[in-house]
Amino acid sequence: MKNIYILILSLGMVFMSCEKDFLEKSPIVGTTEENFYRTEADAIAAVNAAYATLQFQLSPGGHFRWFWGDIMSDDSEKGGSGDNDVNALLQLETFKGPANTDLLEGEWSADYEGIYRANVVLEKVPAIEMDADLKARILGEARFIRAWNYYNLVTMFGGVPLADHVLAPSEYNMPRATAQQIWDLVESDLVAASATLWKRSEYPAADLGRITQGSAQALLVKTYLWREKWAEAKATAEAIINSSEYQLVANYADIFTQYGENNSESVFEIQYMNASGGNWGKNNANEGSFTNVFTRARGQFAGYGFNIPTQDFVDEFFAEGFEDPRLASTVFRVGEEMGDRGTFTIDATGGIPYIYYPKKYFNDKSEDAPFGDPNPNGGSNDRVIRYSDVLLMHAEAAYHMGDEAAARTSVNEVRSRVGIPAISFSGADLLKAIYHERRVELGLEAHRFFDLVRTGQAPEVLGGLGFVAGTHELFPIPQSQIQATNGALAQNPGY
Repeated sequence: MKNIYILILSLGMVFMSCEKDFLEKSPIVGTTEENFYRTEADAIAAVNAAYATLQFQLSPGGHFRWFWGDIMSDDSEKGGSGDNDVNALLQLETFKGPANTDLLEGEWSADYEGIYRANVVLEKVPAIEMDADLKARILGEARFIRAWNYYNLVTMFGGVPLADHVLAPSEYNMPRATAQQIWDLVESDLVAASATLWKRSEYPAADLGRITQGSAQALLVKTYLWREKWAEAKATAEAIINSSEYQLVANYADIFTQYGENNSESVFEIQYMNASGGNWGKNNANEGSFTNVFTRARGQFAGYGFNIPTQDFVDEFFAEGFEDPRLASTVFRVGEEMGDRGTFTIDATGGIPYIYYPKKYFNDKSEDAPFGDPNPNGGSNDRVIRYSDVLLMHAEAAYHMGDEAAARTSVNEVRSRVGIPAISFSGADLLKAIYHERRVELGLEAHRFFDLVRTGQAPEVLGGLGFVAGTHELFPIPQSQIQATNGALAQNPGY
């Protein structure tokens, strides 16, 4: 089953959506703590409610991962119908972004809603009498969800309020913790989750899409890389590699197809379905993706035309003197067929003058929702971490540990899958090759901006776009949150 996030009615009442103040909770109606959190079924329902927050994309404003990872980088630009179409996003990508936009508010609120729901699980489930292994797994899933949301917050905003438990009203106006304190919580949660979560092969088919031990380990590797804990990153990546739970899909072009969902290289994949009945409201229970319609071309392709690949990004696929075969699975070019929706021409897009469109989250018309509005019911899963990402993170960590042979082995495994020559670089050229491989292998998967910041390349690569070192490594704290906490939150420098 692709969709594991269906919430029972009682959970819909227990987990009410948060308002502008991310800590303000609506009162529970009907279902109370006295008659819930008693059974194994209650524990599963509670963690499913926490899972549901992973799907939020318009709560309350658009906060797609590709907004931050792709459009903020040199890989893509906003697109849309023009500058006034989501103008706040244009301001953000040119590093003039306002703090009073619902785009940042949407990210902040969704992340804290996920943290709140995970904290409820971690607080209530331990007292339930149930199967011990299942309880440990559920608590591990909740720790991962909390860690994932804090990972998003700390990489975007730096230090943020640290809510590691369900807060009392007296704690609502919390000041910011330091970034190091947030990273410490993310790391400790992921270490604990890695020890209790089940392996991918241990889940029954009905639980396809749940967080696995490999998911927690892979996010832990990312955390170690951010913290420059190279030895820990290398060892944890090798644990994933040696687990035999994952392998590269033979054909790169298959990864982002409908039949390629939850494939052998899927490490962490957020599930969506095209028959959720979702709508354009505050989508706290919407199980369909908006990414499909937002990133498809306009005109006869019935999309909104956002996340437009740049020429610089396309040129990267020719940097080695040949066309990297992954380009054909990453970008649509003029004259190509856009699935069953027709041939890509400028006229067919309504005259919008873009010559490239993203391909990885394109869906055929035949895959549209069978009922209701297809736009808020896209079915494409979000491939957050793939096994190739793990291999390239291993290569990076191995390089920094002085194990260049291991670094080349992991990079060349990724390259071999698409039939391009192995590399034999050493020193700085090897690290440059690893960065290149990340860009073309993981292109338009929301990694690039954060890779540039994490590796210190952002000032040089993005400086011409307006990036200022010391400021734009972080996004502004949403102004609404500063106001909601009566000034307890301090704004990031430079905003």
